[in-house]
Amino acid sequence: MSGKPIPLGGLEGSTRVLLNRLHRAFSGPFKADEVSEVLGVSQAKARRLLAHLAAKGWLARVRRGLYTTVPLEASEPEGWLADPWAVAARTFAPCYVGGWSALHHWELTEQLFRSVVIFTATSVRNKERVVQGTTFRLRQVSDARLFGLKTVWRQKTPVQVSDRERTLVDCLDRPAIGGGIRHVADCVEEWLAVAARVDVERLVEHGDRLGNRAVFKRLGYLLEARSLAAPELSRNCAERISSGVSPLDPSSETAGRIIRRWRLRVNARV
Repeated sequence: MSGKPIPLGGLEGSTRVLLNRLHRAFSGPFKADEVSEVLGVSQAKARRLLAHLAAKGWLARVRRGLYTTVPLEASEPEGWLADPWAVAARTFAPCYVGGWSALHHWELTEQLFRSVVIFTATSVRNKERVVQGTTFRLRQVSDARLFGLKTVWRQKTPVQVSDRERTLVDCLDRPAIGGGIRHVADCVEEWLAVAARVDVERLVEHGDRLGNRAVFKRLGYLLEARSLAAPELSRNCAERISSGVSPLDPSSETAGRIIRRWRLRVNARV
């Protein structure tokens, strides 16, 4: 019977009360120290309780030391998965969801990606981690780069996600995490298509704060190449061009012509 839920009415009274308390207290991932505080027991006892409930199928183990409640009506509790964004917020904190994941969240693209892009200020050994079947693409950043973020709620867990403008700046900084420079160009065009959501000042501020002038070279060129009418934004880009030539796509070694106006080597088609 291990791994299969027993009807709630068939549980021992103490276990039923315990599960009800956990369901009321948590909907996203949680740790033993949090359960210890909620239940008023030692952390050692909380760890034993969590391990026991997970073995019985009443909780799902997200990773070592991190659990999530399972809906009481779940037919296959052993396969229950927590929301990937909520998992990331607890696993890689301090962090934020960005790149192509944020582009999709802000409806700048309809393209779906298999992995979730996470920018984290915690030390990471590998650029990819798989947790509960979800692949997380990790990019380590300093605490100073945790700006331009919005809070969204997933399974009652607060999750930081880059705002529209910060998302575009990050993708112009490293086009690969935006699905490639051509996809980033599509997203810039989509952003500009709805005037009510365009905040040129915020995007420029984020770009300045990030400190990579190649962001403005790439953006200025994309506006020109796609014939996008954004004179204020184009002017701001032109005012921020640095010396030296930058690649349009830093992940590509392909040679290309140099656009002197933007001091940019066009090594990719947009």
